[in-house]
Amino acid sequence: MPLAKIRRPDGRVAVVRLHDGHAHEVDLAAGRFATLADLLHAPDPAGTAAALSAKAVAEPVAGLMFLHPVDRQEVWAAGVTYKRSKVAREEESAGAAQFYDKVYTAARPELFLKATPSRVASPGEPIRVRADSKWSVPEPEFTLVISPAGKIVGYTVGNDVSSRDIEGENPLYLPQAKIYRGSCAIGPAVTLVGELPPLDGITIRLVIRRAGRVGFEGTTTLAQLTRTPESLAEWLFKENEFPDGALLLTGTGIVPPDDFTLSRGDVVEITIDGVGTLTNPVA
Repeated sequence: MPLAKIRRPDGRVAVVRLHDGHAHEVDLAAGRFATLADLLHAPDPAGTAAALSAKAVAEPVAGLMFLHPVDRQEVWAAGVTYKRSKVAREEESAGAAQFYDKVYTAARPELFLKATPSRVASPGEPIRVRADSKWSVPEPEFTLVISPAGKIVGYTVGNDVSSRDIEGENPLYLPQAKIYRGSCAIGPAVTLVGELPPLDGITIRLVIRRAGRVGFEGTTTLAQLTRTPESLAEWLFKENEFPDGALLLTGTGIVPPDDFTLSRGDVVEITIDGVGTLTNPVA
C-alpha cells in the first residue's frame, strides 16, 4: 500500500493511498493527523490509511500531481556502500583513494546531511547541476523512511545528484559537491515496510534520456549493498535525534562512465522494483 502526497488543482495538498492504478484520499483530519509523516509514524500506517480512505472515491493516478513525500524530516545520505561506488570515488580522487577503501570496509559508514525539505525536488520538477561543476551525475538510491524512534517504516526512490569533479578535487569539498539547490529529488510514493519482496532481489534501474534518446542506462540490485538498511538507520541515530523522523539515501551502485556528465534538458528516470519510478528533467 504505497502512500503519497499530491497537490490538487486548487493548491490543496492531500495524502493518498495508491492501489491498482488508482488513488484514494486519506482523511487525515479524521485520524487527527496533520501530515503524511504523522501517518507514517503511527503504530499501524497501513491499517490506519485503509480505514481513513475507505469511503474515498477512487481516482485514476494518471494526471495527478505528485509531491515529494517529505514533510519536516531531514534528508541524509550514505556513501561508499556499493563496490562500484567505492571504485568510482577512488578513481575521481586518487589522492584520497585510501580513505574510500577504508570506509567501504569499516564498521562505521559514511553519513552526511543531503537536504532539508525545501531543497528537495518533487517528481517532474527540475534537478540541477552546479554552474561551477564540469562533471555531474545522478545517483539512484534506495531510500529509507525512518520514524523518530529510529524504526524504518517505508521505502521510496531518491536521487543524490553529485558534482564528481568538485569532490574529486578535495574530499573536504563533499558538502559543496552534494548539497546545493536542486541536488536532491525524492518520490513519488512511500512503500510501507512489509510490502516488498526480499530486498536482495530488488533491482534499481537508471535511464538518462538526451534529445529523446537513451544517453546512459544501468542497473544494480540491493544484493550489492554492503550494509543492511537496519544498520545504516542505527548508525544515523547514534548520538543523534530526529524529532520529525528522517529519510536516508543508502548509496548508489550505478555510476555513468567518466566521460558522461548531466546536461540541461536531460531527463533522469530511476525505477526501483516495488517502490516506483522517479522522473526529473535537468535544469
